[in-house]
Amino acid sequence: MAFKPLGALRRGFAMLWRAVDVSRRTFMNLLFLLFVIFVVAVMSSGGVTPIGARTALVLDLKGDLVEQYQSSFEDALLDSVAGDSKRSVRLRDLLTVLDAAAKDKSIGSVVLLLDQFNGGGLAQLREVGAAIDRVKAAGKKVVAWGGSYDQKRYLLASHANEVYVHPMGMVLIEGFGARRNYYRDALDKLGVTVNLIKVGTYKSFAEPYIANGPSEAATEADSYLYNALWQDYTAQVEKNRKLRAGQLAEWIDTLPLQMESLGGSAARVAQQGRLVDGVKTIDQLRALMVKRGAYDDRIKSFRQIGFHDYLERHQPRVFGDAVGVIVAAGNITEGSSGPDTVGGVTTAKLIRQAREDDEIKAVVLRVDSPGGSAYGSELIRRELELTRAAGKPVVVSMGSVAASGGYWISMAADEVIADPATITGSIGVFTILPTAEKIGDKLGIHTAGVTTTWLADAYNPLRPLDPRFARLIQSSIDHVYGEFTSKAAQARKTTVARIDAVGQGRVWTGAQAKERGLVDRLGGYGDALASAARRAKLGGDYRVAYVERPVGRLERFLNMMGASTAQAVNIQVRLGLMDAALPAGPVAQVAQDMAWLKDVADGRKPFAAVTHCLCATP
Repeated sequence: MAFKPLGALRRGFAMLWRAVDVSRRTFMNLLFLLFVIFVVAVMSSGGVTPIGARTALVLDLKGDLVEQYQSSFEDALLDSVAGDSKRSVRLRDLLTVLDAAAKDKSIGSVVLLLDQFNGGGLAQLREVGAAIDRVKAAGKKVVAWGGSYDQKRYLLASHANEVYVHPMGMVLIEGFGARRNYYRDALDKLGVTVNLIKVGTYKSFAEPYIANGPSEAATEADSYLYNALWQDYTAQVEKNRKLRAGQLAEWIDTLPLQMESLGGSAARVAQQGRLVDGVKTIDQLRALMVKRGAYDDRIKSFRQIGFHDYLERHQPRVFGDAVGVIVAAGNITEGSSGPDTVGGVTTAKLIRQAREDDEIKAVVLRVDSPGGSAYGSELIRRELELTRAAGKPVVVSMGSVAASGGYWISMAADEVIADPATITGSIGVFTILPTAEKIGDKLGIHTAGVTTTWLADAYNPLRPLDPRFARLIQSSIDHVYGEFTSKAAQARKTTVARIDAVGQGRVWTGAQAKERGLVDRLGGYGDALASAARRAKLGGDYRVAYVERPVGRLERFLNMMGASTAQAVNIQVRLGLMDAALPAGPVAQVAQDMAWLKDVADGRKPFAAVTHCLCATP
């Protein structure tokens, strides 16, 4: 019989395919069997192991306090592979475990370990502080310990019944304030002209690019804001630590003398000033908790349960009538959300999703944003307006910052609730158009060509800004400001003139905004949830449903593989723009500022308007 190569090839391929198919089915069957064994084991385990009496809830907080995670578990794994192990604590999770502990008879005390906690915005810290107070009101002792405390860690620690610091640690409370770098002379030397077009006397975001120092209006507004926030901070600490009014400021003023008198021991200085109750190492703290609590022979320490283990026991329901929560945290952009950004299109879609969900009866928008794109902000505001029109109440809960575009997206709510320390307002608009015609002159670069209209090449970074184009942009900015003030006036049930008087790009604290009619009342996130439930007539039996967009693994991977603009500019700065002897901190700030200017130029649309505030929580 003749050998037929094609037939042999077909038979060989068929055998290989059968082998692959058998292997696949075997693997899937084994996987399914493992899953069944896991389910049976869980069902037969008798549920969650009960917590013994006098258990201490240990909150070993690490990283930043955030409104929402910026990545999924898979993304976090990719981060760790890339060497980025940044951690964070989600605000709502921390509030959940503290409120559960307050009601849990098995939890006898709470231990706050703050040595690796980076803190968050003032409004967020106040939320957590109020939850700690609720634990104390339930008769449970709260103990805080840290190797050292900055003022964010200490604000949280001050709510505890007892505060301890490591013998080589300190309490460092510096006060509030901010200094910016100003680049007018540097940009002039480089041959870059920054053309700023704005509405708002106090709209100071772009001042660093057009001046060598802050304007009088910016100085006035910043002073008013920071002094109010500082008074709030010191009042909280003095109340929590039972100090008299003004005692914290006196302690700071006399620090050099105190340090000298106590031999340079910052920990003893803090104890003498009654900012801490004692000086202890971590093992001494453990011995104290063993003495007070129940001993666990298995771990040779006091009986305890950790943050994440306790959180797993208090997961929210997934069915039933709900208040839907959408978090808008970060800079506002026009398109999709990314790390630390609020995408106009993405967030609008989430709001629409909540509106069309029959189980969601009301919506809470949690805002923690300094603003950004006016267009992106309007996309979000409009969807909230449609949600109200559909009969679902909308309540805005302002976090640490809800200013400029962050205020814009808050203007279509039945109620706006701000924390006293929220930074809000900043009703103003600007655009910025950098040109580099002087660089072209220095390098001998010339630009020329033919266009059918003057507008075709009206904004060319290598030519001076055309006055006609500047007029056109100013008209657009004036219009956007008119939209901003008119929508705010309608939302706040007042006149455009009154909004303009408290607008002009000026920022306010939440308490100051309440006095000026920009928010409805002062309160926290829990107050917003309760208000939304009440408006939807849900009673006390409702669940909270977070409506979120997961970040795709492919998107995260692509982002991980590419260098950001800020990184690129940072390299340029290190190579020659600035003296290499500058410390890393200032260099990073210069890089960030220059990257922002470059991003504006790269993504410039002729009629783009920016509603962003030069503001960050202290």
